[in-house]
Amino acid sequence: MQHSIILASGSSIRAELLQRAGVSFSVMKPRVDEEMIKSAMLAEGESPRNIADALAQAKAEKVSMKEPSAFIIGCDQVLAFEGKILSKPESSDDAGAQLRALSGKTHELFTAAVICQDGRAIWRKVSDVRMTMRPISESYLDSYISRNWPEISHACGSYQVEAEGSRLFSKIDGDHFAVMGLPLLEILDYLALRGVIDS
Repeated sequence: MQHSIILASGSSIRAELLQRAGVSFSVMKPRVDEEMIKSAMLAEGESPRNIADALAQAKAEKVSMKEPSAFIIGCDQVLAFEGKILSKPESSDDAGAQLRALSGKTHELFTAAVICQDGRAIWRKVSDVRMTMRPISESYLDSYISRNWPEISHACGSYQVEAEGSRLFSKIDGDHFAVMGLPLLEILDYLALRGVIDS
């Protein structure tokens, strides 16, 4: 029986990664109150890793309830910096504040992916990537934001490494695909193992 694959995300870069890998899939963006889940888990002292995992699972489960036979891929990213979690910037001023804080320092980016079928999680992966940003001058920071807003409003930390954001970093320790929003190789390996895609 051929099972369909559904990406439970509105992210264009995640969709592009799967497309480039030759995967046939459809997109269904779930309606999940991410801030409520995040706030509740932070209040309980949960780690950034667990928060990313829970958000990815919530998205995958939501779509899986509507499409139980399909393999649903839910994803999320959480940026941890100096004991805090940085969310997507709400304004260009907010983006500037985030980038000034991250400039010249190292932060952690947790990228979670959960695959659900029949309303339950059947596979999960959380990648941890250490991101070291070079010191950024005020003039470059301002011009970077003006050129890349509002695109960077969709990214926690206010950068996209697949675009000009790569210039902000001096070192990245971890999976490049995970930084872009998807632990692609592990997902492809699992889908091939299950016979969902050709191997």
